[in-house]
Amino acid sequence: MSSHLYCTKSSVLRVERQSKDSVTLSWSAGRHQVCVWRFPFRLEILCEDKVMVTFNSKGKLWLETLQDPPSEFNPVFKCICFFLPLFPWQLQDDHTGSLWKETFRQFEDIKANGPSSIGSDLCLHGFSHVYGLPEHADGLQLRDTRDGDPYRLYNLDVFAYDLYSRLGLYGSVPLLVAHKPDRTLGVFWLNASETFVHVGYSMSAPRDGQTPPLKTRLVEPQTDVHWLSESGVIDCVVLLGPGPQQLFTQYAQLTGYQALPPLFALGYHQSRWNYNDEADVKAVDAGFDRHDIPYDVIWLDIEHTEGKRYFTWDSALFPEPANLQRHLEERKRKLVVITDPHIKIDPGWWLSNEARDGGHFVKNRDGQIYEGLCWPGNSNYLDFSSPDTRAWYSRCFSLDKYKGSTPSLFVWNDMNEPSVFDGPEQTMPKDAVHYGGWEHRELHNLYGFYQHMATAEGLITRSGGSERPFVLSRSFFAGSQRLGAVWTGDNVASWKYLSISIPMLLSLSVTGIAFCGADVGGFVQDPEPELLVRWYQAAALQPFFRGHSAKGTKRREPWLFGEKVTAAIRTAIQQRYCLLPYWYSLFHLAHTSGLPPLRPLWVEFPGEQSTFAVDHQYMIGGALLVSPVTKPRVQEVRVLLPGSGEVWYDVHTAKAHKGGQTLSVPVTLDTVPVFQRGGSVVCRSTGSGSCTAEQQQLPLSITAALNSEGLADGELYLDDGHSFGYRDRKAFCLRRFSLLSGRLLCRPGSEEGTFACGAVVQSVSVLGLRSKPSTVVLHVSGAKDSFAAFEWTETCCMLTVNKLKLRVAMDWEMEIHEG
Repeated sequence: MSSHLYCTKSSVLRVERQSKDSVTLSWSAGRHQVCVWRFPFRLEILCEDKVMVTFNSKGKLWLETLQDPPSEFNPVFKCICFFLPLFPWQLQDDHTGSLWKETFRQFEDIKANGPSSIGSDLCLHGFSHVYGLPEHADGLQLRDTRDGDPYRLYNLDVFAYDLYSRLGLYGSVPLLVAHKPDRTLGVFWLNASETFVHVGYSMSAPRDGQTPPLKTRLVEPQTDVHWLSESGVIDCVVLLGPGPQQLFTQYAQLTGYQALPPLFALGYHQSRWNYNDEADVKAVDAGFDRHDIPYDVIWLDIEHTEGKRYFTWDSALFPEPANLQRHLEERKRKLVVITDPHIKIDPGWWLSNEARDGGHFVKNRDGQIYEGLCWPGNSNYLDFSSPDTRAWYSRCFSLDKYKGSTPSLFVWNDMNEPSVFDGPEQTMPKDAVHYGGWEHRELHNLYGFYQHMATAEGLITRSGGSERPFVLSRSFFAGSQRLGAVWTGDNVASWKYLSISIPMLLSLSVTGIAFCGADVGGFVQDPEPELLVRWYQAAALQPFFRGHSAKGTKRREPWLFGEKVTAAIRTAIQQRYCLLPYWYSLFHLAHTSGLPPLRPLWVEFPGEQSTFAVDHQYMIGGALLVSPVTKPRVQEVRVLLPGSGEVWYDVHTAKAHKGGQTLSVPVTLDTVPVFQRGGSVVCRSTGSGSCTAEQQQLPLSITAALNSEGLADGELYLDDGHSFGYRDRKAFCLRRFSLLSGRLLCRPGSEEGTFACGAVVQSVSVLGLRSKPSTVVLHVSGAKDSFAAFEWTETCCMLTVNKLKLRVAMDWEMEIHEG
């Protein structure tokens, strides 16, 4: 068992006081303390003499040691029987060794080491809002589970999953985040076996100082959390914040920072199960150009392979896959293909034989290669927990082994919970055996993570270590953020699923999985045109942006629903591309600080109670507030604008609104409420181009939104968009834009960075000026000062300066003289 406290900086612990039954340690000049009691074991974490967290507060610390099966007369066995209600599966009738064998429906689970559950409880003092524990189709704030089932963390293939359910879905992150106005902390329960988490909200009397008389006694909220895992060790980390940003950084330091994706991956992806053949792919690709809709990636599902054999191509449907990829690459676009973890049992297939002969498959409890049913029929499952297997699998992506692939092909890992059609709960039996003799029960939630790791490494190795990979995975665990993107799986084409996608993505974001999205339009069933438009509008303002649909659904390329729908979708996608400089800068920030691009309102407004339970609107970075339309036939949307001292600007009208109010915003099918926060600077492209490669060549526009003090600032990050040059050669450009005292300055945002950046700013807009300027003067390093022509919009107090050619990589300033 291990337990950790985690702060951003390491500190020296000193003994504050001790006795035969307890010891108190302190750090941060005594500001923080941890008190440990010997019997009964209890651990308290204090900040400024106030208890924040108690570990084992209710004495539920539980640890079953691994052991040999006992005889029926062994008193240890009888003692353990007392705790049978802890187990989720029904146990065999009472006989010798019954705890070493369980049944679930027709399945039998033989435990090599007997019962091995672990658990503990924590009390979070003063907290009444907790979040995290994805993945569940539920609200952002975790619910009190005392009236029903706990939250379950167990990766499963769940088709058209139930809404507002605490059952596990495709991925698991055992991180719980608690927030109150003056503190954010996290509890990370590092365990990859099946885990249940109970949450209980309540009030309690204060623990510090002398208890006041009953009539005047104050109460404070508290949240009790009980973790219970089927096996493994207790490895519990408490992240102390104190604020959201510090917590995100602390968690990233533990589990890894978000990978910086290649720029194309932040564009729009077009997918379905399945595009029929090469001609179909080329026709869809041409359709985007014909309808002036930008996109970057087209996807192929399992039908592109020869009989569901991954790393192959159906020779009748895709006879020249390399030429197809070159055709797309000429248009600066990419192809993504699917690779699942199950391998068709086929003695005539090289990959199946190599995996068998190399010992790369999971085994059953009898030591034979495990066999399960999935898309190809009878299949074996690769053991990605083995470093040798991961290395072998990574080599399969080399261009000489993966025939028909090119450097512009990228990968989608699906069905990697793992999905086993004839297995218990449609997954692998817990007594299957992995590398090192570990049972599957020990590492179930890590299975997809390991495949994701091997695939990403394969694409990096394919390029000689120079190119960033793009890999989407359905299954994930803590740390998956450093490997690529995830999505929310097999959702349904309904308004309720559109609505639930927002808290699902926010839950992923606050637990480190920042590059996340939901299938646009819903994977299952056919969306009505209005729903499809609203889903495009919402997803265009979320990190991973892919349209995808199931086999048997109607085709839904954006131009198939009439010009009105096409125009609305085109606008949403084009606006996404215009905003890519801002998105890319946010992913650089996530990559370096752990701060997610998609944020609940409370992350930016940690002291405002009114934001704590909001999960239908969110922030993109610190600058943009978004409230997607998620109901049909809506003519207005109620939007909470936080911060009584804040100023918010409608991005469509530039009209200013005071914070600290709920605003009624009229909407049409063409609009979605988006507000820019006063005090921010947002960089956009002046157009969208046909894909990100074209968009990179376009000039930039800057929108500076003044706060109540007349200030604004923001950053822009640029690099080549695809290589590791930013890391290996410091080939990047980070610039900071600051507006104060009427002067907009462009200056370096970092002392590092050598990227030869040719980007130019073509236009600058300033929102919130008090009066029309008399002149605008440009000061450019190495050039004479010049007066700039400008436009003034009286109705919204907006200054616009166009026809500029200000180099982003050069220092300059714009001086605004108000009249």
